[in-house]
Amino acid sequence: MLPLVVKIILVLFLLFIIFNLARALIQMVREPNDGDDRPMSYYLGRRLMFSSCVVILLIFALLSGWLHPNHTPY
Repeated sequence: MLPLVVKIILVLFLLFIIFNLARALIQMVREPNDGDDRPMSYYLGRRLMFSSCVVILLIFALLSGWLHPNHTPY
């Protein structure tokens, strides 16, 4: 049960990373005088934060035995 929860959390993190990357793209293309929206760096910073959370969660899950890497094909 726990490995399934970890996998679902990882997938949700990855989807949220893609969402933040798309928001940064929208902010980059948008005109600079469109109101007081958040800057592009805000969304890129969130993407970086969640990417580091994914890496830390992957390392922790691999070391604790919740996830098992694929073996080499030999």
